[in-house]
Amino acid sequence: MKKIGFLSFGHWQPIPGSLTRTAADAHLQMIELAVAAEEIGVDGAYMRVHHFARQFASPFPLLSAMAARTSKIELGTGVIDMRYENPLYMAEEAATADLISGGRLQLGVSRGSPETALRGSESFGFVPQDGTTDADLARAHTELFRAAITDAGVAMSNPQMTGVSQPMGILPQSPGLADRIWWGSGTRATAVSTAELGMNLMSSTLLTEDTGVPFGDLQAEQIALYRAAWKDAGWEREPRVSVSRSILPITTDQDRAYFGDMSRDREDQVGYLDNGIARFGKSYVGEPDAIVKELLDDAAVRDADTVLVTIPNQLGVDYNAHLLETIVKDIMPALG
Repeated sequence: MKKIGFLSFGHWQPIPGSLTRTAADAHLQMIELAVAAEEIGVDGAYMRVHHFARQFASPFPLLSAMAARTSKIELGTGVIDMRYENPLYMAEEAATADLISGGRLQLGVSRGSPETALRGSESFGFVPQDGTTDADLARAHTELFRAAITDAGVAMSNPQMTGVSQPMGILPQSPGLADRIWWGSGTRATAVSTAELGMNLMSSTLLTEDTGVPFGDLQAEQIALYRAAWKDAGWEREPRVSVSRSILPITTDQDRAYFGDMSRDREDQVGYLDNGIARFGKSYVGEPDAIVKELLDDAAVRDADTVLVTIPNQLGVDYNAHLLETIVKDIMPALG
């Protein structure tokens, strides 16, 4: 069975039509939408993390608040930019939030996306070593974080306080969290390395490569390479794979007023990002039956076990709950 989750970028802005005008609106509405989504039957509530922007930036307080108000729905990120993170403090925060949730966290991490700040992570105190890149920094932080959540020794004990000298791990620990870490991959090569490292695959909302084939086909190739590399690595557990899609079913006059004229978004978009070519997926807009047919033709949606629906969060909790309910009842059953 496929899992269905929603992914919110947490935008807020005091503009006409926005029901999410302040940072407080964005955060409190995310909690309420997680509650509503759980009641509807959605499997996961995920947030995107950006810094120096009117969007979600600090995920763990929000994940903990969502955990305290829900009991079944998965709670995740897609993705945390690891360049900005203190890996050991993040390990403490993640374990605490996971314990509050009863083991429901699904944490997507990665190198992050282009941002508004110039060398923003350096302002947080994290500067790549000479001869290394931002991607190297993100991977080093991820390696230390993953070691810390598996109780690896990361500091030596003080003999004056403990009577011994031995490695000490981060506390608290949350059993099983290490198996619920995902890497946000934007290329086929990073999908392979993700498998080799034993992380779940979160295929990006955009791919930083283009071979001329449709976005879904390129993602399906990425997923196939990932699964083959996972098998070759000999990992015992079954990995998870997610893809994100913009799915906007039209069943009411309000839906039609918002999304009835989105023909320009019905095709993949190809452009340049970070001095390289990138491919963005199209939006799925229309009557539910028509969307089902299109999604059944989407190779990556067929191959993934989890589909994350990007939501227009500034339209408010009630509208997004309506959108998710339509997807859960009228679209997802046809996809398995």
